[in-house]
Amino acid sequence: MTKLLQTEIPLNPHVAALPPYNAGMNIAAARKHSGRQDIAGLASNENPDGCSPRVAAALAGLNPSRYCDPACTALRAALSNKLGVPTERIVAGNGSEDMIAAVCRAVLSPGALAATVCPGFGLHEIEALANGARVEKVAMRADLEFDVPAIVAMLARAPAIFFLSSPSNPVGPALDRESLNRVLAAVAPETLLVLDEAYFEFTDEDMPDGLAALSATNLSWVVLRTFSKAYGLAGLRVGYAVMSDARLARVVTAAKTPFNVNAAAQVAAVAALEDEAWMRSSVAALKSERARVADAVAAMGLAAARSQTNFLFIDVGWDSRAALDHFLSKGIIVKPWKEEGYETFIRMTIGTPSENDRFLDALRALASG
Repeated sequence: MTKLLQTEIPLNPHVAALPPYNAGMNIAAARKHSGRQDIAGLASNENPDGCSPRVAAALAGLNPSRYCDPACTALRAALSNKLGVPTERIVAGNGSEDMIAAVCRAVLSPGALAATVCPGFGLHEIEALANGARVEKVAMRADLEFDVPAIVAMLARAPAIFFLSSPSNPVGPALDRESLNRVLAAVAPETLLVLDEAYFEFTDEDMPDGLAALSATNLSWVVLRTFSKAYGLAGLRVGYAVMSDARLARVVTAAKTPFNVNAAAQVAAVAALEDEAWMRSSVAALKSERARVADAVAAMGLAAARSQTNFLFIDVGWDSRAALDHFLSKGIIVKPWKEEGYETFIRMTIGTPSENDRFLDALRALASG
């Protein structure tokens, strides 16, 4: 009997051609790869302090048999109270990554120009490509600071969306007030500026609040923030977007799937907002450790970008994948960077003091090898 050949169904060419997202290695995979149990996970920018004790208390009374609130009413009300923004301009999602995807679906048409910065957060490119957009990138300067004139020149072309993470992921610096104002002044009326402030809570006091700056303009904009980093809720996947107007928020909401912020995530996020003191204390300690680790890296003669985040972007002088193997042999996960021109860089998350000491010892061994 002749076996029939399977017919390949046509696939969405935009999605089929997408580059993979560099998600990094998890602890279970690192244990299997290295044979070690004492793994320091310093790749995914999680909060080593965990989360506020109020979160666990709030989750104790959760009934998982009931559907969550698809409108995230309590969470959006809490965010409205914190930010001074009407609830109808706030959209919650399954992490800020979900918001990136929804914004792209809401705004981009095939062939539209989307722009971002390089090195950058991979989903700013991937989600735009998935919707058939063309993506062009503005490179960071050689000193790993934002190239503001080049960003302004790109904005003069009026892309449909410009994704800008400030503080930068994966590099670390944030736009100062003068630079941010120059960027905002260059945004065309037909461009949606998406300011990704996932690491906003880690910035120094003299750095600008992007939401406040954009709220004073007549531009079309989205500000992205998350509970994954400073608030320590990475595993629950909850983030949010603040929009320039309710019309944009309605369309972005329509571009999401329903019930996509689960009940545990909503309860946890509200509880985290009620304990800002815990978050601020954790962030202060992490910033102190960030400065200590950065000084130690500089003392080794290695280049690291200025950071306003909970991580450092370091040129280790080795192929980043070989560097990952070295760190794994010491029981440490870092994130090797793979974008062209940055293949000798790694990104390391600021962990506990003991984890950071382990990292520095391993880095010294790598640098001396």
